[in-house]
Amino acid sequence: MLCRYPRVLSLRRLLSSAVPVWRPLSVLPDSSPSCFRDLAFVTSTPALLPPATFKSLPAIQKWFRPHSSNADHHEATHDYLQSFGSATVWLEYSSSSNKFVRSQAPLSLFLEWLNQSDSETKDRLYLAQTSLDDLPPVLRGDLPTPTHVISSGRGDIYATNLWIGRPPTYTPLHRDPNPNLFVQLAGSKMVRLMDPSAGERVFARVQASLGRMASAKFRGEEMMQGDEAKALEEEVWGSGNGNEGESYRFEAQLQAGDAVYIPNGWWHSIKGTGEGVTASVSFTQILD
Repeated sequence: MLCRYPRVLSLRRLLSSAVPVWRPLSVLPDSSPSCFRDLAFVTSTPALLPPATFKSLPAIQKWFRPHSSNADHHEATHDYLQSFGSATVWLEYSSSSNKFVRSQAPLSLFLEWLNQSDSETKDRLYLAQTSLDDLPPVLRGDLPTPTHVISSGRGDIYATNLWIGRPPTYTPLHRDPNPNLFVQLAGSKMVRLMDPSAGERVFARVQASLGRMASAKFRGEEMMQGDEAKALEEEVWGSGNGNEGESYRFEAQLQAGDAVYIPNGWWHSIKGTGEGVTASVSFTQILD
């Protein structure tokens, strides 16, 4: 059966309305790999997959458990993960004094912090952009590459990365050279996206306001701290964003098992919301 949206929907039409500033991202008509390939991957169009498409991923069941008071909130399954505590992961440390450090540490250190922290904890740890290849084989087996990725394009994976933390977590506005399928494993996150041209305008506007001319292709820790980080966050998440009437912006709220497709070149920023633990994995594809 041919997969199509309920009405004709092209990227041009997606970008044609001026209000609201952040438009809900369209949900694919069904969760099949062929529908994903034809309406999202082939057309390079961002899309939200139907709710809980990936709820059967082993990591969702093994790594996390619903909070006793709210099934939408999750905590890490320490008994299971602690057995892999010697694995090395990348952690981002941020403090109330705006100190930011990214370094490697044992998984056990992060699990200990999760066990002792809550959303009000001032000094934060975020397991961010840790490669699945660096984890033990058992944990890698808990996150098999989805058929949606394998059956699209070359089916090759450029990278598979993990993010785990306590809200509020934050990934600043940036773009990637490869498309990726971003899957929520626990808790909730809000994803905001801009098409390549809109993102370029926002980035250029921020650079001009700071008297700089940095390249959008090569980003470092300046995205995470300082004036540029604050200005980018205000553009995407502040009360005054979209003041030029740009209509090229979309958003999607993710819960465990949900996924959003982010084409290469599309700018995006992501915030962890709610309570408990939030976790995600990105399957970054290699283009033909």
